[in-house]
Amino acid sequence: MGLARVALVTGGCSGIGLATARELARSGLAVGIMDRTVHDAPSLVAELKSLGAPAAHIVAGDLADSGAHDRVIDEIEAALGPIDVLVNNAGVPAKVRGDLLEVTPEAFDFILGINLRGTFFLTQKVARRMLNAPVREGRAIVTVSSVSATMASVERGDYCLSKAALPMLVKLFALRLAEHGIGVFEVRPGIIRTPMTASVAARYDGRIADGLVPAKRWGEAEDVARAIKMLAGPELSFATGSVIHADGGLTIERL
Repeated sequence: MGLARVALVTGGCSGIGLATARELARSGLAVGIMDRTVHDAPSLVAELKSLGAPAAHIVAGDLADSGAHDRVIDEIEAALGPIDVLVNNAGVPAKVRGDLLEVTPEAFDFILGINLRGTFFLTQKVARRMLNAPVREGRAIVTVSSVSATMASVERGDYCLSKAALPMLVKLFALRLAEHGIGVFEVRPGIIRTPMTASVAARYDGRIADGLVPAKRWGEAEDVARAIKMLAGPELSFATGSVIHADGGLTIERL
């Protein structure tokens, strides 16, 4: 276990996070998961080990609670060893889709507290730990943003704002950590079939059928997870700061 690289995946119990945890396990990484909601952790740990993870550990924790970040990291590192790969996947959708002129401060603070503030401070803490640990090949920080980082949806203004800041977060940490050989990347998913999009599935079924996505299909969590796995390895560290668009061509400008 001491030779295996260690990954921490936030929001790793469902959706893109769970698919990512599985992909990293198949690649032989020890996998730690932080999630607000944890169900049947022993079964998930057993599954990850069966896929190839030499060890796995799950911690309940709210990304919005920056005061709890050190406790989560301590527990992951005590169980698995120093973190080599951080996957910033956890995020929440807008509490209410509706008129931009009706967004409340409470809804705004809720979504920014998780999608941006929590992500920033967890990244900061993990980066500090990485710099204080022995240098190892294949250290990376991968942040999952959204096509909403650049594509405006006026009925989800607070969500779009929370995602629009993440590309700058990636650039800043990429610059800060480049000389230490830590690759920092962004994966920008499009319309992905997950529990988060279940409530609007019928709407997007129609739009995809009408040609919204050039690939003419929903994205699956595994599509995003495979991109994350690629960036989490040592091969692309010199490409730090890069963005992968996992969106089936959605954001390609067209006439």
